[in-house]
Amino acid sequence: MSEAAPRPIAVLGGTGPAGMGLALRWARAGESIIIGSRDARRAQEAAGNIKHKAGDDARVSGLENSAACAAADLLVLTVPFEGQATLLKQLKPAIRAGSILIDATVALAAGVGGRASRTLGVWQGSAAQQAAELVPKGVSVVAAFHNLSAELLNGDEAIDCDVIVCSDDPNAVQLTRTLAAKIPAVRALDGGKLENARILEQITALLIGLNIRHKGHGGIRITGLPPEAYK
Repeated sequence: MSEAAPRPIAVLGGTGPAGMGLALRWARAGESIIIGSRDARRAQEAAGNIKHKAGDDARVSGLENSAACAAADLLVLTVPFEGQATLLKQLKPAIRAGSILIDATVALAAGVGGRASRTLGVWQGSAAQQAAELVPKGVSVVAAFHNLSAELLNGDEAIDCDVIVCSDDPNAVQLTRTLAAKIPAVRALDGGKLENARILEQITALLIGLNIRHKGHGGIRITGLPPEAYK
């Protein structure tokens, strides 16, 4: 009996640095990746670039965002905050019932001419909570992958960073943690309910400020927890 193909992961807004980096790492780990973009041709070009880096055996394709949603029930959103709400409203009819949306969006002030090291106030509490209000009923929203350096993701080295995962759906948390652990050296932690995403977003802004100031690619590590916390 032939081995079943991996569950496809649609990376929406996947032609940006963060989306490309996550897609590359997961493609190298054997996952099946669909790059989503507003422009199908641009998505296909990005998929070709990832396949070139990940190897000929990599399963990577490119589709327009709504077609990517229709082709997968595991979605990863990697767009700037200023485009998040508009895109999710456009994609709502295409998002399949029972899907999981992993949102890495951070409400940075840079999107409206402010500083990248400061977050905007979001009425719902966080960008992830805003996403939860915009997706169809029954779709699980997860906040994760905010603190991984896009530049490091697009490289070849292991990444010294923990990924904190927040959601109201325990099964979606576990699936996301499994995906995070496929990135070399990354550990994944259950960060509790989706409402805690606001803290993740604030930490991201702090990290951006530190990295700008010290010209680095710093992440976070949580210390002092028992080994089972990372399983």
